[in-house]
Amino acid sequence: MGCSGGVPRPEEPTDSTGRKVFCVKFQREMPGLKETPFEGHPLGQKIFENVSQEAWKMWVEHMKMLMNEYRLNLATPEAQEFLIKQMDEYFFGAGAALPPDYVPPKEK
Repeated sequence: MGCSGGVPRPEEPTDSTGRKVFCVKFQREMPGLKETPFEGHPLGQKIFENVSQEAWKMWVEHMKMLMNEYRLNLATPEAQEFLIKQMDEYFFGAGAALPPDYVPPKEK
């Protein structure tokens, strides 16, 4: 009896709903998000239908970097709109550009 049956691969988190999407970032079927981000916004539904949990985690890290580099105040409509545009580009466009003068942190 092999031990590989039924064990999820590390890059594919388990999802109790079993919902899968064809991820636009990874170009393969993967576990989808458990709920729609930005409920009521058209981009939120598009992300729910086309973005995997793993790709969403990558976006969250990218978003943190954008918020820090641009010193965004998410209480302002301008900052919120900027992030929505960046998110749309990240998943469905040419990809979100890094801020000018951005220097990635050194690997430990």
